[in-house]
Amino acid sequence: MPSDPTGTVALAFSGGLDTTVCVPLLQEEYGYDDVIGVTVDVGQPAAEFDEAGETAEALGLDHYVVDAKAEFADLCLQSVKANGSYQGYPLGTALARPVIANAILEVAEEQGCAALAHGCTGKGNDQLRFEAVWRGSDLDVIAPVRELGLTREWESEYAAEKGLPVEGGDGGRWSIDTNLWSRSVEGSELEDPGHVPGEEIYDWTQPPGSVDSETVEITFEAGEVVAVDGEEMDPVALVEHLNERAGAHGVGRSDIMEDRMLGLKVRENYEHPAATVLLNAHEALEALVLTQEERAFKAQVDQRWAQKGYEGLVDAPLTNALEAFVEQTQTKVTGTVTVKLDGGQARPVGRDSEYAVYSESAASFDEEAVTDDIEQADATGVAKYHGFQSRLANRVADSVAAKVAATDGGSDGDTEE
Repeated sequence: MPSDPTGTVALAFSGGLDTTVCVPLLQEEYGYDDVIGVTVDVGQPAAEFDEAGETAEALGLDHYVVDAKAEFADLCLQSVKANGSYQGYPLGTALARPVIANAILEVAEEQGCAALAHGCTGKGNDQLRFEAVWRGSDLDVIAPVRELGLTREWESEYAAEKGLPVEGGDGGRWSIDTNLWSRSVEGSELEDPGHVPGEEIYDWTQPPGSVDSETVEITFEAGEVVAVDGEEMDPVALVEHLNERAGAHGVGRSDIMEDRMLGLKVRENYEHPAATVLLNAHEALEALVLTQEERAFKAQVDQRWAQKGYEGLVDAPLTNALEAFVEQTQTKVTGTVTVKLDGGQARPVGRDSEYAVYSESAASFDEEAVTDDIEQADATGVAKYHGFQSRLANRVADSVAAKVAATDGGSDGDTEE
């Protein structure tokens, strides 16, 4: 319980079952005088804001809506520089949570709130992502669903008893989270790892092969995505454009077993068309302009950045340090990549950059000389040394094994007198 449960509490409010039941609970169980709801726009469907507004009005709740799409889009494109993906899928929900948490904190401070609250359970990641931001403030943090051990069944019965304006929870058998960068679907029969989902779970992507293939050209400047097919767009418009265009080809579907921060393994389905196109294009351009050593080390940095991003710790000192290295490598990531959209795939099929660490004449099988006065014959010495230590180790091992075998062979059998 908070140390001084009085005054006003700011609730992360969606209008769904969890956050709706939190309103009376914060007043009755926690003793707060007033609750305000804060909904943050990171690219959700308009219907979700309508639901939140209607529910807030029915509850008599002061409701604040914050537009954070631009900030979220900037963070998503920052993640592209670090090739941000966790266990094989682009980070969407994870990156949205600290943006949402910061926006709610700003409203709470402006309104003189004493505390912050969310409707997350004790099993998921979001509780940690929200609270990583909020616990850096002087406000109390409350998690009614987690602290009171609530279940969905209990919440539904409580809502019915109180006459709260909800209809059975989230309005469907799946739990869906949508933002500008990704759409996640989980719950119900999808919790069975062996269940094969049908097309009905998808909304952003059409069945692969529904339309003819096409190519799209992505332009980068110092790692920043700046244009699609030569047309400059702001980050929000660019992501929305690629979501629609690549989604028509079925690009960006992921069905994975995900390891959450608390150690639970869950089955998740995602749609992320724009993210898939941009990440694939970015990696293709890096492959052209970065040296082998840079690429190998950056892969380690990228993996660590993705882990911090998944944890919602995008402002951690380590994250900032990792980004300093990433930004240094991005000074050369300028150029264009042509991506083919076809059959659910976004495949880079062409790339061009003035920083290309590539020599066509050196790589060509039709040219005798390599480069810098190096000729093919010069590789003979390298070939002789390559694998020398391994060959030597194998010969030594074979020699020792032969000696042991010979010794054992000479002492076999009993001696008769």
